Amino acid sequence: MSEITKTRGYAIGALSRETTVNIETIRYYERIGIMPKPDRTDGGNRQYNHDQLKRLFFIKRCRELGFSIEEIRALLQMVDRADFTCGEVHSMTVDHLATVKKKLSDLRRLEKSLRSMAAECGKGDVPACPIIDTLFNV
Repeated sequence: MSEITKTRGYAIGALSRETTVNIETIRYYERIGIMPKPDRTDGGNRQYNHDQLKRLFFIKRCRELGFSIEEIRALLQMVDRADFTCGEVHSMTVDHLATVKKKLSDLRRLEKSLRSMAAECGKGDVPACPIIDTLFNV
């Protein structure tokens, strides 16, 4: 965090490097309202403070865990209002976990289907292909 001073804050490039979040993604988060608009220099450049840096790390971590933008928005709204309980956050997390488990189950079924289709293929030099045939089956 060497690129911040008490008087300057972080420029968007420094914020991006510090968090490894793409500059366009940071701007997108501002447009959709999950990142607050930063102060601007006299020249119009964005200047982020330490709280905004922490918030971006929070958003990044939530995205890495597969939370949707709307789930992140809900979490941040609770934090911003300071009226949340650990139970509410736990409930959201458990709901998200159930969604992840469902996706994993769907991916296992998908893997099984693809493995089965690939096993039927003789990998020959003729245009007849059991994979294509399977995909065209109604």
